[in-house]
Amino acid sequence: MTGPGGGVAETTADEFVRAARASGKAALDEIAGKRLLAHYGVPVPKGVVLRAASEAAAVLSGLMPPFAVKVVSPQILHKSDAGGVRLGLRDAGEVSQAITEMGLRPAILAAQVEGWLVEEMADPGVEMVIGALRDQRFGQMLMVGLGGIFVEVLADVAFRICPVTREDARSMLDELRGRALLEGARGCEPVSREAIIDLLLRLGGTNGLLARHADEFAEVDLNPVIVTPGGALVADARFILGPVALPLSAPVRAPRDDLPVLERFAPLLAPRTIAVVGASVSDVTIANTFIRRLKGYGYAGAIYPIHPKAAEIEGLAACASLAATPQPVDYAYIAIGAERIPDTIAAGAGRVRFAQVIASGFGEVEGGEALEHDLVRKAHAAGCRVIGPNCLGLYSPRAGVSFSADAPKEPGSVGVIAQSGGLSTDIIKRGQWRGLRFSGVVSIGNSADVGPADLLEYFLADPHTRVVGLYLEDVKDGRRFFELMRGAASPKPVVILRGGRSRQGRLAAASHTGALAGDARAWNALERQVPCVETHTVDAFLEALLALQQLALRPGRPTRNVVLFGNGGGASVLAADTFAELGLDILPFDAATQGRLEALKLPPGTSVANPIDTPVRTLQEQDGFVARTILDIACDGARPDAVVMHLNLAAFVGRGSVDPVANLISVAESVQAARRGEAHFVLVLRSDGSPELDDAKRGYRARALGAKIPVYDEIANAAEALAAVSRMEARLMR
Repeated sequence: MTGPGGGVAETTADEFVRAARASGKAALDEIAGKRLLAHYGVPVPKGVVLRAASEAAAVLSGLMPPFAVKVVSPQILHKSDAGGVRLGLRDAGEVSQAITEMGLRPAILAAQVEGWLVEEMADPGVEMVIGALRDQRFGQMLMVGLGGIFVEVLADVAFRICPVTREDARSMLDELRGRALLEGARGCEPVSREAIIDLLLRLGGTNGLLARHADEFAEVDLNPVIVTPGGALVADARFILGPVALPLSAPVRAPRDDLPVLERFAPLLAPRTIAVVGASVSDVTIANTFIRRLKGYGYAGAIYPIHPKAAEIEGLAACASLAATPQPVDYAYIAIGAERIPDTIAAGAGRVRFAQVIASGFGEVEGGEALEHDLVRKAHAAGCRVIGPNCLGLYSPRAGVSFSADAPKEPGSVGVIAQSGGLSTDIIKRGQWRGLRFSGVVSIGNSADVGPADLLEYFLADPHTRVVGLYLEDVKDGRRFFELMRGAASPKPVVILRGGRSRQGRLAAASHTGALAGDARAWNALERQVPCVETHTVDAFLEALLALQQLALRPGRPTRNVVLFGNGGGASVLAADTFAELGLDILPFDAATQGRLEALKLPPGTSVANPIDTPVRTLQEQDGFVARTILDIACDGARPDAVVMHLNLAAFVGRGSVDPVANLISVAESVQAARRGEAHFVLVLRSDGSPELDDAKRGYRARALGAKIPVYDEIANAAEALAAVSRMEARLMR
C-alpha cells in the first residue's frame, strides 16, 4: 500500500481535512499529514503503509533500509509513549517481528489500529522542531527550534507571525541560542540553513500551507526534522485540527468605512462642532469641566451643551438633544449614565459622526456586554462611530481640543492611542515636561467600536504624525494590526506599552476594559517583524517616544557604537555595562584617536578611553568649551552612531567662579548641528533633586530640546531609549 512518499494521486488539503473530520478525528494521521506536506513541496521520507505484519516481505523491496516503523491510530497521538515506534530495522523480517511485538503492547491493543507506517530512515543530522499554532488574535504563528533537550528543557525556540518572509525565517534561526549546532560546532559538518529556511517558507510563507489553510489547523508539529548538509527531511508530522470554521458572513460595515482613512477620522481629530452631553446647570460635572477646558484651551468651533430642559449651560446656548443642534456634530462627548447612552446617540440619527462615551458600566463589568453591543448597534444605525466606552476623552492640539488640564497647546508629531483614560492623562502631562508634543491622544477604553487598529491606520497615514504610541490591554483585531504595520507604504515607528503581560495583569485588565491580553510569544514576534518596540513601564514608553520624536532615524545604519562622555566616575562604568546589556557598544578608541586626546594634556583624573570620564576640573577648562575639542576628536576617530553626554549637575555646585554647564549645553547644540545624520546626540542631566538644580535643569532641558536633542534623567534611561532607536532602525531598513 502506498505511503507518504510513494507517488499517490494528488489529494488536496481540503480533502484530507474533510476526510479526517468525517471520521471524527481530532487530527490528521501521520500518513495524511506527510502527504499534505509533500503536496506543498516539503521533503518527507519514502514509505509504505502495511495493514499487517505479513505484508512486509511483499512491499518493502522498493525501500532502502534501515527502516522506521510506527503505529497508525486515531487514538494514539504520542506513538513513542504507547510503544508504537521502532527504529533501525534492517530487513522485512525485523519489520514483521517489530509489528507483531508492538501490536501486543497494552496501549496499542486498546486502540483502533489502522495500519503500520514503514519508512526509510533519514540520514543522521541535526534534529530540529518546526511547528505552528493559531493565536486567537494574530492568527497562525510559525515556530522553529533545536530538537531534544534544546526544546524540551531550554525552550530554545523562535516564533513569527505568518506569513513569514525569507528574512524572517533567517532571523528565526539567528535567534536560537543553539544555532552554533547548525554551523558545525565542535568539529561537526555544517548543515543546510537554506533547507530549513525553505521548509519554513513552504509551511508559513506567503503561499505556504498555513496561509492557504489558516483556519483548519490549531497546531502543527513537525518533530523531528532531520537537517543534513544536503537538505531537511520531516521524519514525523502531526496536524491538530481546529474548530469547524463557520461560513464567512459579509463583513460588518461601520458608517463611512468606504471613505479614505484621513477623511474618515478628520471629524474626530479636527472637529468643527462639538456636542457635550451630561453638563449640569446646578453642579460641576465632568461634562461641565470639559466645556470649561475647551473654552480655556481656545477651541474655535461651535460647542453645543445638550440638556433636555436648560436654555443655557456654561454661558452657551443649550440644545434639547443631539437632533436639535444647529449644525451636524463632528464629535460628541457623552458623560451620562450608561443605560441612557444608546438611545441618546440614536436620537441624533445622521447628525453625529463620532461619540466618545465616558461612562463605565459596559463590557468591563459582569452583565455589561449586552448594553455595550446595544450601544454599538444603535450608534451604527444612527450613522455614528463610538469611541470608548469607559474612557476620558480626546486631546488634539491641532484642533484646540483637550480633556486634560493645562495640556501643551503647540501641536507635535507623536500620536497616542490608549485603552486607559487615566494613563492617557499621565502620558500627556508626564510627556509634557519631558518635551513630548502630540499630534493627538485618543483614550479608547473598551474600544467597543473604534479599536486600536482603526486609529493606528489613521496615525500611520496622518502627515502630522511621525511616531505612534499605544497603551494596549486588548488589541482585538491583531491580524489587521500586524498587517497595517507590515504593509504601510511609509512605515512609522510604533512604541507599545502593553498591560496584562502577567496573570495578575490579565485579571486587572479584564476588570478594567473587559480585555484579555495576547500571548507574549505573539508580541515578541510582532516586535521582530514590524517597526515597533515594546516597553514595560510608562517611563520607558515616554522616553522611547521622546527619542523617536527628536532623532532622525537612519534605517540603513542601526545604532550600535556609542561614545559616552561626561563626569561620573563609577556612573560611567555602570553605564558601560547597561549599554552592553542592551546590545550597544562602548568600545575603546584606537591608538591614533586616544593619542590625539592625550595630547590635549587634560587635568589629572581624566580618562580619554571610551567612556571619556572628565572630572569637573576638566570640564571647567576653557569655561566648558574644551568639550567641543574632545568630542570632535572622538567623533572623527571613532565615527560613532551616537554620542551620549552625561552631566552630574550637583558636582558643579560651589566649584569655582564659572559654571560651565550652560556652555556645555552650547557644545551639545553645536555638535548635534554639525554631526546631524552622522551620530545621534543624547543628553543626560543628573540632579540631586534640590529645587535650585531642578529649576536650572528645566532651562537646560528646554534649550536642548529646541536643538532636537532628547534629554534624560539617568544614563540607563538614555541607554534604553537608544536601544529602542536601534531596534526601530533595524526594522525600518527592511
